[in-house]
Amino acid sequence: MKIKSKNLWLLYAFITTFTWGIWGAFSEIPAKNGFPGSLTYVVWSITMLLPAFISLRNIGWKIEHQFKSIVLGLAIGLLGAGGQLALFVGALNEGPAYLVFPIISLSPVVTVILSLIFLKEKTNRRGWMGIILAIIAIPLLSYSDPTTSSSHGIMWLVYALMVFVAWGFQAYFMKLANNTMRTESIFFYMTITGLLLAPVALFFTDFSVPVNLGFNGPYLAFIIQMLNSVGALFIVYAFRYGKAIIVSPLTNAVAPVITIVLSLIIYQSFPHKIIITGMVLALISIFLMAVEDEKPVVEK
Repeated sequence: MKIKSKNLWLLYAFITTFTWGIWGAFSEIPAKNGFPGSLTYVVWSITMLLPAFISLRNIGWKIEHQFKSIVLGLAIGLLGAGGQLALFVGALNEGPAYLVFPIISLSPVVTVILSLIFLKEKTNRRGWMGIILAIIAIPLLSYSDPTTSSSHGIMWLVYALMVFVAWGFQAYFMKLANNTMRTESIFFYMTITGLLLAPVALFFTDFSVPVNLGFNGPYLAFIIQMLNSVGALFIVYAFRYGKAIIVSPLTNAVAPVITIVLSLIIYQSFPHKIIITGMVLALISIFLMAVEDEKPVVEK
């Protein structure tokens, strides 16, 4: 059965949520085995090369190189890769994950606001209900019980807010760039900027601590981060065909649900009731946003 072009965004969004959901369930394993997050960033930047190669080959290596395209492409790449760096070498080093992730998970709020104001995107009542439920669900899905009562400094919040703003703006610029650029060109610039920031990640790596170079270190990280990179490519495609105010909340709400379900199966860890509430809201939002185009808004 041929998929209608207007529904391609949903297919691509689900591919992203599926790959990112699996990635999330396994992403911590290399770090637990002695492979630091800063080196995981380096591995991630390398994994971007394969989907970039395949996508560019499919368009005959026709990369947009006009000044505007270069600026937009580099902005998208630097916001995404810079956010990754701020997360791994800053936020998670200065503060606990249970404080960091609920803040950065709300980055779709930035995307939605920017898209409403500058891209003039609209949706119907059903779509808005889905967006609101997804935004409520995201921090609930990021909930984690505090394991200690120790106080933390303020720098973790500074880094977390940097990631929050960077990823919110990145998604907005993805949609903006898709109006004038090929998706494959956007991903090319994302790959280049990711690689350019790899030396910064190496600089922040503490090599005085033994680094696990076995299979469950860099090699397992490569396999896991490949899922991250494939998801990154398809979310750019999702923004090409879909509305930013829908794609951003949808992918950020659904991927954690997949992560939680897989973690439950693998680690036999039953989620907190707050997380279960987030899962229910996310599943409802999936349905509402997936069918939001069936009754388009009628302007008077």
